[in-house]
Amino acid sequence: MSRDPSASPIYLGELNNTPLGDFRLAASDFGLVAVEWAESQLEFDAYLYKLKRPCQPNVKKIAPYVKELREYIEGRRTAFTIPIDWTLFRPFQREALQAVFRIPYGETRTYSEIAEQINRPHAPRAVGRANATNPMPLVIPCHRVIGTDGKLHGYGGGEGLPTKEWLLKMEGAVIT
Repeated sequence: MSRDPSASPIYLGELNNTPLGDFRLAASDFGLVAVEWAESQLEFDAYLYKLKRPCQPNVKKIAPYVKELREYIEGRRTAFTIPIDWTLFRPFQREALQAVFRIPYGETRTYSEIAEQINRPHAPRAVGRANATNPMPLVIPCHRVIGTDGKLHGYGGGEGLPTKEWLLKMEGAVIT
């Protein structure tokens, strides 16, 4: 494995036939790179294109990611142990999404709470933007971030807010 992340290829695979639909996955030698609903293939391809790295199908490399995602979606996993390739994020996005990644299963945080947690109390909208550009929904659980009013706001995956609500209910989170 090369120590230079930019020299690492991106491996591609699929997770199909889940209660939330079919997914496309990408990983590098350093960890998960992207998860996207199959119907958003164009967005997935555009994200991978921006990485300027060779992409190749590799079922074996993607298998651990597929396994944990399937277990999560089927309600049999509450925490991910798969690595994430954090090298691909801009500094603020990495900081915000790492805080989101640490939100425990079945719990929620507000955009403001995440902003305060990363010592950027005036940046809840920037936290929202980082969530909106999260390339790994489900694994980096942006569905666990809610508005200060306790309501669900914005979710770009699957069917939008109904998918966010489904995920939170599956986790047993209290939502209003």
